[in-house]
Amino acid sequence: MKKLIAGMLVTMMLFGVLGAAAAESQLSFSWWGGDSRHAATQQAVDAFMAANPDIKVSNEYSAWDGWQDKMGQRFASNSAPDVNQINWNWITSFSADGSKFVDLNTLSDILDLTQFEQAGLDACTVAGKLQGVPVSMTGRIFYWNKTTFEKAGLATPVTYEELLAAGKVFQETLGEDFYPIALGAYDRMILMVYYLESVYGKDWVVDSKLNYTKDEIIKGLAFISELEANHVTPTLEKILGDGAASLDKNPNWIEGRYAGIFEWDSSASKFVDALAEGQEMVVGDYFTDLGEYQGGFAKVSMCFAISETCADKEAAAKLLQFLLNEAEGVKLMKSERGIPMSKSAVEICLANDLLNVMVAEANGKVLSWVKFRLDPLFEDGELRAEETGVYAQAMNNLSYGMVDAAGAADILIAGIEAVLAR
Repeated sequence: MKKLIAGMLVTMMLFGVLGAAAAESQLSFSWWGGDSRHAATQQAVDAFMAANPDIKVSNEYSAWDGWQDKMGQRFASNSAPDVNQINWNWITSFSADGSKFVDLNTLSDILDLTQFEQAGLDACTVAGKLQGVPVSMTGRIFYWNKTTFEKAGLATPVTYEELLAAGKVFQETLGEDFYPIALGAYDRMILMVYYLESVYGKDWVVDSKLNYTKDEIIKGLAFISELEANHVTPTLEKILGDGAASLDKNPNWIEGRYAGIFEWDSSASKFVDALAEGQEMVVGDYFTDLGEYQGGFAKVSMCFAISETCADKEAAAKLLQFLLNEAEGVKLMKSERGIPMSKSAVEICLANDLLNVMVAEANGKVLSWVKFRLDPLFEDGELRAEETGVYAQAMNNLSYGMVDAAGAADILIAGIEAVLAR
């Protein structure tokens, strides 16, 4: 009898363990970024699991290089992680029909959407579904290595004229390997649009139509070529030859030979963290001498989205609520993805002095300056792919001398119009 009772107890215990295991939710969570973002997000996920022991979260993360192509394949094959950091335009690129991401309105009893401005939510609403929750707003702005400019005997530039003149000063004072700014192919594209908006005062795309003529685009490409010709930025061949996967990993940035970038305000941390000891990076200003208009655009920098394939959507919503709106998660996430859009997150960060001072300064300058809209297809994969995209083809061919500005304009116009016509 005792053996029977003991056996029954063991059986009950076994079923209890199995039941607990079965009740446990398993989530996968993906993002890209630099080392500081990885560390902050991992700490926040660990805190979430400690507060929710019935939910286990496995993390997938990397640098940006190659990440979009990888995730595009996973969305297409319905094998993406449950919760994903996504670029705003991925909604239209990968889920224009609403098939890939959950409508977060259906989870608003868990995820407090009232913390977010309606304009941000509207930007993430496609096919009648709120397919992502906006994390922050961002725009491109100049950052300068103040230390290198001082070595050249210069203040950091506040006008385009000063930047253009700095190229020759760097070359003659510091050497051939020193440049005031380093611009990759996509950086050049965004900078060119900023220049053209400053000159002509109109959006790049309106009603799914390219809003600039060939002659106007040629003028923008000539502006980019002028930077190379005056030793302001290295050629793309030079940057590629550096052998770094991204600019923040490039020894020429780390050691101060490349003394400027035109980057998203939310990306400041990884560039500061990468600098060698003794280097100081500062936020720049928009140039007022490019034209009579305030060129540049802001966008939802990134979102968090829940895949339709997620088995436990409520658990995924709990994770997002913790990371974006709740004090413990917000304190750990800080401003690693830019200044938060969540009202509660901003209040928490301000109360605890958690906002990255440089990111806050840059974001404030961006949002007070830019006036133009970004079409979601501007960042379409066919256009911005790092090696094969239309922007890379145009800028690489121009930089390598394979085409002139008119030829590069033809590449841009044909590629952009093809994407817009889809």
